[in-house]
Amino acid sequence: MSETPKDDTDAGTGASEGGFRPNPKSPREAIQPEPAPQPPARSRHVRNPLVIVINFLLSLAVLGVIAAGGLLYWGKAEFEAAGPLEAEKTVIISSGSSLQAIADTLENQGVIDNSYIFWAGVQAYKNAARLKAGEYAFAPGASMRDVMNDLVSGKAVYHSVTVPEGWTSQQIVERVRAHPILTGQLDEIPPEGSLMPETYTFTRGTTRADIIRQMRAAQTKALAEIWERRVEDLPIETPEELVILASIVEKETARADERPRVAGVFVNRLRRGMRLQSDPTILYGLYGGEAWTRDRSAITRSELDARNPYNTYQIDRLPPGPIGNPGRAAMEAVANPSRTDDLFFVADGTGGHVFAETYEQHRRNVAKWREIERARRAAEAEEARRQQEAGEAETAPGNGG
Repeated sequence: MSETPKDDTDAGTGASEGGFRPNPKSPREAIQPEPAPQPPARSRHVRNPLVIVINFLLSLAVLGVIAAGGLLYWGKAEFEAAGPLEAEKTVIISSGSSLQAIADTLENQGVIDNSYIFWAGVQAYKNAARLKAGEYAFAPGASMRDVMNDLVSGKAVYHSVTVPEGWTSQQIVERVRAHPILTGQLDEIPPEGSLMPETYTFTRGTTRADIIRQMRAAQTKALAEIWERRVEDLPIETPEELVILASIVEKETARADERPRVAGVFVNRLRRGMRLQSDPTILYGLYGGEAWTRDRSAITRSELDARNPYNTYQIDRLPPGPIGNPGRAAMEAVANPSRTDDLFFVADGTGGHVFAETYEQHRRNVAKWREIERARRAAEAEEARRQQEAGEAETAPGNGG
């Protein structure tokens, strides 16, 4: 059998799955590493100057976004961080101040520590045009955001002026004039009975004229409401007469539970054509707006007999005008008086009054009141004597030894 000659090509060429490798010429050459392939040729587009500029700008933009984000995060943290105040601080923001002026004022007053961050934060929250002028009390540690919210909400410091019921218009004007926060002048005294006595709150910068206008508006509104709700068949023809009688009721009793009953007595007397015989009307007729500022304990005989148009012991029906400014409760008492047959009342010595339907009952009540007054005066005299004796004993020279 003949043999086929062995193909020397495979052995000679060293073919393999990994590719063709030439036969080494020597053992030294066999152990040498193969040379690395050459890098691909650089694209002509990369070397283009426009591409280089665009890449640079994109890099700057990315860095800018990162920086802006970091700055925004830091600014927000500063805007919401606790502020430098260690104690409550009152600051006045003037009307018409710009955002920058407000920020500078707050920094100068130590409320915030960076006016630029405050300015930027207010702008970011779109509140630049919403900040309100006024007097503000900022809490210790208030953040810039807290400060901004206070200024936006108008959470300013409020002051108040209180007017007691029954005061005359002159007394009210003097109190308003004396208030240290209110501004402006008051040249006129409003008509008696035209002001509503109560507590009025206001912010710094409010004028005295503004407060008086509020009092007049409040009285006008209250009187209209009360007049509409009055009971029928009252012996009062106009709202003005209701104010007159309410001013008398106001001066006769300071007890809220007695006002309707005192009003009922006067209403009953008007219905019967009896004179009101109210002591406060005597004093107002003689002394006007100063009637309630005088230090006195009783009306003298000369004052009782003096002629004046307000003296309800001398005139029929109502006096020509109010003797003070009644409060809402007194006006409501006149509009809805107690339905009784009482015609008289006198003090009972405890701050209230005792009422009577007949003159005989009233005389007995008056006698009791006079006994109480005599006992009180005697006790006061005895106390004064004791204090005098104690004072003399303290100042007497020592006996010596």
